Amino acid sequence: MRNRDDFNNIVLDILNNNEFDKLKNYPHHGITRHEHCVRVAYYTYLVTKTLHLNYIEATRAALLHDFFTDEVSSMSAFARYREHPKYALINSKKYFEISKFQENIILRHMFPVTFVPPKYIESFLVDLIDDISAIYDKGYSTKRHLATIFNSIIIFFVGIFKF
Repeated sequence: MRNRDDFNNIVLDILNNNEFDKLKNYPHHGITRHEHCVRVAYYTYLVTKTLHLNYIEATRAALLHDFFTDEVSSMSAFARYREHPKYALINSKKYFEISKFQENIILRHMFPVTFVPPKYIESFLVDLIDDISAIYDKGYSTKRHLATIFNSIIIFFVGIFKF
């Protein structure tokens, strides 16, 4: 519980921001972009704190790594992957004070798609945690979807055969 309280103290101003809160309206890997960002930030917090790295700035940047809304909606999938970090950084700077360290984390979290490698170990970690989280999120939503289909089939057969 101590970790959760410490995490919340680090990111509370971001989580209470009305613009950031809008991410709850955007689907992302089967969940919301808000949920995804919080998950990436929390695991970044745990890993970077355990490794005695700059966990405060890394956690804040991880939370902001996908802080964009409609800016990339008309782009192709590849362009969206490549360009969304720039829009996340623009939005982050608009609402929060962002250090060069945090800027690197936000801009480079899609390496190698963004071509330029991260500068800091924390940047690499956020990139890795984001990738793992996206795979987990997608798998979780697929599992949830399959469970819904399975339950519907059972209800259908129960209704037909009145077991």
